[in-house]
Amino acid sequence: MVGVHAIYNGTVILAKDAVVEVTQREVQFGFSTYEALRVIKGHAVHLEDHLTRLENSCLGIKLVHPFTKQQISTWVYDLIEKDAIQEASLRIQLYGGTQPQLFVLASALLSYPDTHYTQGVKAITFLGERLYPSCKTGNLLLNYMALEEARSQGCFEALLVDRHQKVLEGTRSNFFAFKEKNLYTAADEQVLLGITRDRVIKAARQLGFSVIFDAPAKEDIAGGLYDEVFISSTSMAAMPLSRVDDRLFPGPFEKTLAITKLVRGWELDD
Repeated sequence: MVGVHAIYNGTVILAKDAVVEVTQREVQFGFSTYEALRVIKGHAVHLEDHLTRLENSCLGIKLVHPFTKQQISTWVYDLIEKDAIQEASLRIQLYGGTQPQLFVLASALLSYPDTHYTQGVKAITFLGERLYPSCKTGNLLLNYMALEEARSQGCFEALLVDRHQKVLEGTRSNFFAFKEKNLYTAADEQVLLGITRDRVIKAARQLGFSVIFDAPAKEDIAGGLYDEVFISSTSMAAMPLSRVDDRLFPGPFEKTLAITKLVRGWELDD
């Protein structure tokens, strides 16, 4: 059963005991990094890439810890074996400090209805820029506020807009916009370097699109410059947006779905 056990600094524990002390300074300040990945058929998908990004996130915020990628990989599979996990969403959470704490936790595999892909989902834009954008950290206040605003308006995601009115990324996703045979997305240094983002870019090029690293302007999205827009993440692959604020994108979402097909296929080949 998914979620019965967890890993704490290499030791198998009950998931209910995977807790941190609220008095710990690093917990209070959100001094942490994390990764979220998928387990498919007992295999941790793109684990090496996720562990590399975890390492880079730690370097980016100077979170020093004693754990190696090989150790963490072993612990991930210890948990998979302990609970006989075939499918799951897996989270690696690492808190810094004088006594770093690393947790590996499993939950039911996050998936979405087919209609999210055939009909698309709605998003709003939200003014705000993440601190240390290339690092996946526990500083998620902006993400939380933006996503809650989106949900209050009946939308699936919020797209973060910077001071230059450029649409950079979602609260839990990367953002892309098609204009004919070109695919636009923010430059690497402006956003989280998503594991799925890399594969979306690879898929787009394989399908014959040119990838342009220039974040779409909010006014250009509203003005109808782009013919198809989508978001991507580990759980979503590439998910089409049917609306951004008041601008409709009615589909069909042929370009986005072609990318999703390739990205999901590579999960099985990993």
